[in-house]
Amino acid sequence: MTDSASPLAGPVDHDRYSDTYIRAVLNGVSSIAVIGASANTVRPSYFVQKYLLAKGYRVLPINPGQAGKEILGQPVFASLAAIPEPVDMVDVFRASEAVPGVVDEILALPTRPKVVWLQLGIRNDAAAERLEAENIAVVMNRCPKIEYARLCGEISWTGVNSRTISAKRPARMGGVQHLGLKRDD
Repeated sequence: MTDSASPLAGPVDHDRYSDTYIRAVLNGVSSIAVIGASANTVRPSYFVQKYLLAKGYRVLPINPGQAGKEILGQPVFASLAAIPEPVDMVDVFRASEAVPGVVDEILALPTRPKVVWLQLGIRNDAAAERLEAENIAVVMNRCPKIEYARLCGEISWTGVNSRTISAKRPARMGGVQHLGLKRDD
């Protein structure tokens, strides 16, 4: 995922991500560990998990206080190390100050994720440098739910400018008004 032909290779401007970069991240992963997952239906981490599950991603919630229970039908783990399988992406719902500890946990894994995604309002440039030095792609201060909806055109249904104009039809997924990302640009 980080070879020279990949849109994820090379330096990344963390102030402005290209649509190609975000699309490559979202198309390049299938399993997502959500650190800070909540069972509370009004918390952002809950509806992000619900959305990602609806889009076909495998979501692995991480919350030490909920470990052994389920969120949205998915077993909850106490930590990244407790997940019995490798994950492609780690989505972090923690304060920026907590990110270095999360990075330590990620770098200690026997199989590392391809991507670390820091949610809206979360940014830690030093942590991003450490991850990128290990060939792990980073997205900061963005939400995968919002970016997915923007790139597939769903977000425009609510009147939000998606900044994406295309004459191509969006990819159809199951259900009513349920679009997916285009696999071919």
